Amino acid sequence: MMQALRMAVLMLAVMTVITGLAYPLAITGVAQLIFPHEATGSLIKKGDAVIGSSLIGQYFSKPEYFHPRPSAANAPSLEAGAPPAIGYDPLDSGATNLAPSSKKLIENVTAAVKSNQPDNPGRPVPGDLVTASASGLDPDITPDAAEFQVPRVALARNMSEDQVRAMVAKCTKGRTLGFLGEPRTNVLALNLMLDEAAGK
Repeated sequence: MMQALRMAVLMLAVMTVITGLAYPLAITGVAQLIFPHEATGSLIKKGDAVIGSSLIGQYFSKPEYFHPRPSAANAPSLEAGAPPAIGYDPLDSGATNLAPSSKKLIENVTAAVKSNQPDNPGRPVPGDLVTASASGLDPDITPDAAEFQVPRVALARNMSEDQVRAMVAKCTKGRTLGFLGEPRTNVLALNLMLDEAAGK
């Protein structure tokens, strides 16, 4: 009985070292060698300062910037049916969990459509500009949502729409491996490119 107990404790200790220390350290080391940028959180720097991650959405509201999807990540006003809300809290990721029949969701979407429509009057507002993602931290928008915002951004920055579209194209990625997911435009990368072109 004591020998069996000793073997069980020894096996627990060995497996803890292997699966709890050795394996994670080995995988982290391999990741750092093969994918150093991704392994450290896909952080984006401006000079020496970390200003964000290409994997986590941020809030942009000024007219000269492309705006991200709405976020329900710690956004009480969104949940209360009174957008726009800030959200984008990486420590409180999550969706609204509102059903399609929810009155709050309908109010949120209606208000978001109303606030986005002046960007491109007469054109339907893309769905991802009026609905939050499942995480509330989606860093990307669809190319259609980026195109919808081009006239506002071009006007605010005193640029031609073609110049802004060229930057959108540079920040747009196609489907992963050619068939997974959908084309997407990274909002932070695009806004940084715009600032860099303006000498900011």
